[in-house]
Amino acid sequence: MICADLHVHTFYSGDAHIPPRLIVEELHAHPFLKAAAITDHDAINGYFEAKRWASDYADVIIIPGVEVSTFEGHLTILGITETPNRPLSLLEAVDFARENDAVIIVAHPYRVMGIGDLARNIKADAIETCNGRSSKKENKLAEELAKSLNLPGVGGSDAHRREQLWTAYTEIDASSTDINDILAAIKHGKVKAVMHRQNNG
Repeated sequence: MICADLHVHTFYSGDAHIPPRLIVEELHAHPFLKAAAITDHDAINGYFEAKRWASDYADVIIIPGVEVSTFEGHLTILGITETPNRPLSLLEAVDFARENDAVIIVAHPYRVMGIGDLARNIKADAIETCNGRSSKKENKLAEELAKSLNLPGVGGSDAHRREQLWTAYTEIDASSTDINDILAAIKHGKVKAVMHRQNNG
């Protein structure tokens, strides 16, 4: 079982302040959470920097990803190491992900910049049902959306600052620690969203 925070921002996101090196060091020090997806806003630099730092630690797994800004809202795409051309629509972002055999996660659907019920119009792989920066009500709505679409729920802290790290994560039943195996497990719904600390509301 791999425990991974599937939604983490570095200072390469314009609104975040976490150095990639810090994320790697915090993962190495954590008792059981050893993986994180770097999902900066429309940027991939943070992933490459974190991956370089992680090469010093055999127990740390860094998953590539991007939180893509579309006209309709944000969409998290895991398994890509390049950003799509912008600006783009939600459907164009989905097409980009499918062309790259990536994992599509509907991030915080009912919070600001979430796509909400538009998730019903696309073929996503998972819904973010545990988001560390969303309220209980927003996460509950996301959980209901996942159930109605028969999609797995995943968790991520959506951390923009150090103290927000690891507030939510995903238990992944992957066959190995290989990134492709982890992504395949997410696609096949072998996941469980976990809330560690919850906002009020």
